[in-house]
Amino acid sequence: MSEAEALATVTDAPWIVEQTRYLLAQRGHAWLLQGPSGLGQYPLALAMVRAWLCEQATGQGACGQCGSCHAIDVRTHADLCVLMPENDMLALGWPLSEKAQAEVDDKKRKPSKEIRVEAMRDAVEFSQRTSARGRGKAVLVYPAERMNSITANALLKTLEEPPGDVKFVLASEAAHQLLPTIRSRCLGHSMVWPQQEVSLQWLQAQGVNSVDAGVWLRAAGGRPADALHLATGGRDPKSWALLPRAMARGDLAPVHDWSPPELVDALQKLCHDLMSAAAQAPPRFFQPADLPANITLAALTPWAKALMATARTVEHPFNPGLMLESLVSQARNVLNSRK
Repeated sequence: MSEAEALATVTDAPWIVEQTRYLLAQRGHAWLLQGPSGLGQYPLALAMVRAWLCEQATGQGACGQCGSCHAIDVRTHADLCVLMPENDMLALGWPLSEKAQAEVDDKKRKPSKEIRVEAMRDAVEFSQRTSARGRGKAVLVYPAERMNSITANALLKTLEEPPGDVKFVLASEAAHQLLPTIRSRCLGHSMVWPQQEVSLQWLQAQGVNSVDAGVWLRAAGGRPADALHLATGGRDPKSWALLPRAMARGDLAPVHDWSPPELVDALQKLCHDLMSAAAQAPPRFFQPADLPANITLAALTPWAKALMATARTVEHPFNPGLMLESLVSQARNVLNSRK
């Protein structure tokens, strides 16, 4: 299951249903849903706009049966504007504008990984139109941190003084990266972390067996949508426990088919847990017995900084194989250091 499919599956999760009910009882024309990945910002944002536009909505949410709900299901609702990076739009089944689709089809450029300013200008123009179905309009922005400063500034005035009956919901997995002026114009909602038992029950309901569910939920740091993505990625759950030792040996084989972003994420989790162990705190992502012993903070701190720097550029078009080799070599050096 892709990350996009894992996100969509969370829509009916109990913690999303509860938050939908809570937010629909509040007033406000612009919301910012914030928290780390894997908690369901996108499904919650979609549940909100579905209810706002539904012809028979209740305090529990959209009816799921009316013409408006059907139009959203098939991605053709005239009063809903979805702003995402184009690669996310395509993964989640949302149509691109005719111009953008033509440019991608003609191979003039690749789908964007940011929310383009042209799309934002289209959204501002959309917000000024009359509602087609008579129940107002909605704009959904996800992940909002993928707006660059030019795109975000194009939204500011409309977000502060929305014309007519338009509502906005911005969903972010890194709200600290948003412009302060964007954050200040929205009502904030911090995503609820579901209890571990609830997350495990939900993962099992998605077809993940109980043992694997526990492994992947821990690997995801307790975030259920991320855990589902890991669980359905085709990897053996035992490989997660073996990863620290493999990195200490400099063994590239267990991660040869990983993408650089996946490996950087895993190494950041490993570094976090080793720093926790060095500070006499419990690890979060791995079992204590799986971690190499006696790695000092003096060795781990530069590694953490290097991984953070790599994470900022890991999606650039470097040679993936060479990057994996470099990351594994770097990890081996740190994990065999005792200074």
